[in-house]
Amino acid sequence: MVDKWDVALFSNICEESAFGPRFSGELYATDGNVAILRTTDISMDGRIEYSTMPLARLDLSKIKQHILRENDLVITRSGRVGTAAVFEGFRLPVLPGAFLIRFRLRRDVADPYFYRYYFNSIAGQEVLLSVATGSVQQNLNITSLHGLYVPAPSLNEQRAIARILGTLDDKIELNRCMNETLETIARAIFKSWFVDFDPVRAKAEGREPAGMDSETAALFPDSFEETELGMVPKGWNFGTIGQDYNLIMGQSPPSETYNKEKNGVPFFQGRTDFGNRYPSVRIYCINPTRIANSGDTLISVRAPVGDINIASVKCCIGRGLSAIRHKSESCSFTFYMMLSLKKFFAQFEAEGTVFGSMNKKDFQEIACISPPKEIIKKFEKVIFPFDKMIWNNEVESKILASVRDSVIPILVSGTIRFCDNYRCERVLL
Repeated sequence: MVDKWDVALFSNICEESAFGPRFSGELYATDGNVAILRTTDISMDGRIEYSTMPLARLDLSKIKQHILRENDLVITRSGRVGTAAVFEGFRLPVLPGAFLIRFRLRRDVADPYFYRYYFNSIAGQEVLLSVATGSVQQNLNITSLHGLYVPAPSLNEQRAIARILGTLDDKIELNRCMNETLETIARAIFKSWFVDFDPVRAKAEGREPAGMDSETAALFPDSFEETELGMVPKGWNFGTIGQDYNLIMGQSPPSETYNKEKNGVPFFQGRTDFGNRYPSVRIYCINPTRIANSGDTLISVRAPVGDINIASVKCCIGRGLSAIRHKSESCSFTFYMMLSLKKFFAQFEAEGTVFGSMNKKDFQEIACISPPKEIIKKFEKVIFPFDKMIWNNEVESKILASVRDSVIPILVSGTIRFCDNYRCERVLL
């Protein structure tokens, strides 16, 4: 049997601490020399999205002491209170925003990644929020955080725990990057075939279309013809959403039919539960009125108009959503076509007097390219495996996140201990 962890004052493991400074400078400058880390650049699980940080042009000599160093721990102190992240370095100097607190931990006793996981755990959140002040908007301050007692396992144990949890996070991040790459390729192929008409242009110029076999190339014509809406490949034309797609507008069932006990089918009122590609199920409905099937593309038709996801299961859709699928039943073609039409959806957002909206007639009248079914079928055959892989990665990431979230409380509480050789021992309670 091993003893449970000791605890330490957070101030005793901090080398220095500071609020993010307030500064005057022009944000979003394209030629900025400093990146600004904001609370919105930190995900709920403590991952920093470096690509979203805005730039500013500032006098480095005046802010030198505030610039983040690699392995600094930052905690959001206002707005979304109490999310911890570790700064991993960036190509430009990075200044923490005014709603962040920077902690530089003592390297001889503290691993910043361990404390990131601890503070983002249920136990850690309870500790942080217990010292938050403010009745309307909660805030954290350095003095209160320094007075917290936190777990203080050995540095080896901290690193072992951070390594285990980091491996899960790394795989989740790898899946995210892979999905981003797969979708980028799929979008590029869609644009090449159905927007830029690259295969047709190549054949018109006597060249073989790039990146496709002869069987696929033979499906494309070798010339263009004029239509009312512009030039299209010969034999193609422009149709409308109403002509080419099956469209269902959502309708909200009575609120008493909603539940969180998984009775009935998943229910999405609007885009609130939308993710990067698939919505997260939060509410169920026992008396659905309008149904979307698995694989249908979901589009928000009320503010904000034009956000897009894919239904991963049969679900009920409320008045804020529509479900759409090409009459050929091609799911991938539908999804990428809708993505290509986002600029048209955006005009309905701008036209709303208070909140933007798009009704069924508006939607059905949107013009879109209408290629032959043989080419749609070929696109589906090429791209659907990409979408299937994206889905598989999403499922795997959800499982990994569930495992991570399940083991974090066990690991950061000391219920499982690590010896120097990283052998786990169960603490007897």
